[in-house]
Amino acid sequence: MQSVSDIWSMILDRLRADLSETTIKTWFDETAVVALEGNELILHCPNAFKRTNIQDRFLPNIEAGLKDIFSSNMTVVLLDDEGLRRRESREEAKPASIMDSGEFTFETFVVGPSNHLACSAARAVADAPGQHYNPLFIYGSSGLGKTHLLYAIAHVIRQKSPNARILYIKGDEFINDFIETVRSGRSMNDFRIKYREADLMLVDDIQFVAGKVETQNEFFHTFNTLYESKRQIVLTSDRPPQEMTLLDDRLRTRFEWGLMADVQQPVLETRVAIVKNKAANLGLILDDSIANYIANKITSNVRQLEGTVHKIKAFHDLDMEIDQSTVDRAIQDMIRSNEFTITPDNIIREVCRFFRVEEDQIRGPSRSRDILNARQIAMYLIRSMTSISLDETGKLFGGRDHSTALNGITKVETRMKKDHTYAETVKAIITNINSTK
Repeated sequence: MQSVSDIWSMILDRLRADLSETTIKTWFDETAVVALEGNELILHCPNAFKRTNIQDRFLPNIEAGLKDIFSSNMTVVLLDDEGLRRRESREEAKPASIMDSGEFTFETFVVGPSNHLACSAARAVADAPGQHYNPLFIYGSSGLGKTHLLYAIAHVIRQKSPNARILYIKGDEFINDFIETVRSGRSMNDFRIKYREADLMLVDDIQFVAGKVETQNEFFHTFNTLYESKRQIVLTSDRPPQEMTLLDDRLRTRFEWGLMADVQQPVLETRVAIVKNKAANLGLILDDSIANYIANKITSNVRQLEGTVHKIKAFHDLDMEIDQSTVDRAIQDMIRSNEFTITPDNIIREVCRFFRVEEDQIRGPSRSRDILNARQIAMYLIRSMTSISLDETGKLFGGRDHSTALNGITKVETRMKKDHTYAETVKAIITNINSTK
């Protein structure tokens, strides 16, 4: 994709096919491009007379040129001086990102034996990006503080270098961004500038790129560009590289170049500290007995610990007595809100995301090889991961009968026994489904 200035130059070139150079200079000499946002090209023209004429006479020509370039309908927004000032004011007034909010910093991260190495490495990276542990690869189950450490690194670097180009993205967002760029037929130039000119690249849940051949190739070159220019890369995953069976060997090797640090379930003392720290941040003082009780009840997930404290704070604000029965209620509410039950919809959604197909395709009549393969794997996983019957499974896919579902499941089972790569693909999808808990 070209820069926004290049796009405006291309539009003017298209207008020259129908308008004289004198007309172009007369009406557009004071018009400047501001931004390209979504399906809108935003222009600024301070001259009211020229702005009105552009609106009345040339807007359809500009929008037609945009459609030629992007192969989709675009609109043009033409701002006067006041409109431009309002827009700039809104930009300046935008709230700070969660990375800059101060909520997720090293000061608010409770360190214990289960996360000491990961936290120490993250601090070293934040203090001297690109000089220690590049890349830093942090892995562990969901809800244990990996994302907190990413935000903490970004917070320190932002404080020290306000103009640093910090990029935070999730693995599946990188995939979607890459595919959308390719699908739209646009140049990869701006995509690569976005990722390869970052001073700090933070990628959460990198495991999702495994198995995506073209995406892995693009990330490989992005990684190399950043690494060779000594810019810091920090990755998180729910598992170490060697357990990502569909990960490109070139990426696996690079992920292991720096330091791999795991984050494990916090021990009791750390859980108590997390509870008390969160309570203090909320302006709530908890008795040691209550903090210990919570820490003994919730043993594996930091998010649930913090969520329980939030719930207790709400009870406290309602003038409820904070005793064991109140805490039990808060814990049960938190566990229920965080329960994850694997459903057919969860499975179909993850299979579609993995194979880059739409849900209506996998549920519909298509018999293309790719859709059929995805549909059969979805049937197999629904049968093996839920209690749904064959009849009900078939109905989920356009009203197919139980024999069609059974046939698809049998084909998957047979192929998994003969084709190691195919079996690893199915296992990777299962892991991704479980990692959404």
